[in-house]
Amino acid sequence: MSKSSSDLLEQALALSAEDRVAIADSLMDSLNPQVDDDAEQAWRVEIRKRMADSDAGFLQTISWDEVQVRLKNAIR
Repeated sequence: MSKSSSDLLEQALALSAEDRVAIADSLMDSLNPQVDDDAEQAWRVEIRKRMADSDAGFLQTISWDEVQVRLKNAIR
């Protein structure tokens, strides 16, 4: 990663979660300009639902470390 890219990433990470999501969404769109609009809308609805469920405490989350352990065990 170039110095300017690293600087840009550092600035982006300092933004609010909402702004980071908007930037990430725009970057993903730029990589695949031929997006199925119906699929894209369905994913956005699903993501909003999952975020709302998480915010409301309906989901049980696990740490990234635990995810890694489970993945390693599943591969063995």
